[in-house]
Amino acid sequence: MIQLKTQLTLEEFLALPEGDIISELIDGEAVPKFKNDVMSPKFFHSSITGALFILLSAWAQGKGRVVIEWAIKLTRNQQDWVPVPDLTYISYNRLSADWLQDEACPVVPELVIEIISPGQTFGEITEKATDYLKAKVQRVWIIDTRISFQGIAWLTTLSIQKMRSLIKNCSQST
Repeated sequence: MIQLKTQLTLEEFLALPEGDIISELIDGEAVPKFKNDVMSPKFFHSSITGALFILLSAWAQGKGRVVIEWAIKLTRNQQDWVPVPDLTYISYNRLSADWLQDEACPVVPELVIEIISPGQTFGEITEKATDYLKAKVQRVWIIDTRISFQGIAWLTTLSIQKMRSLIKNCSQST
């Protein structure tokens, strides 16, 4: 007997009960952000998240909000997509300071930050970053804590063209 999977709508996904597992809506499916124990955030990931939150929040005071692991309503390949970046910055120009709803982010943010978790590859994150840029997120920072420099190893803002080139080069070298 063949079982067909039905795809979740954006509304169905957002209505799922909250739990211990953070999920993202990808191609109509609720997909756990961290696929296994190896990928779950460890000390460096959590420390960098906290440090960046403090620094960006101080910078954003009066300008916008910085939020940790906030689901964002976006579109990818003409489908609803709800990623959960490690950090998000949204100016008050895009989402007013008096907006206080307990729901997914309703607007495209100016900045998302993804910190590579153990078990994730640079190629996977750059593909996700490309999807953010295609969804009109202005800037994407990718941070790799596995490289030295005491934690914040690589911060960059890349255009879609640079991301495509980077993905192409990474895939050729593997």
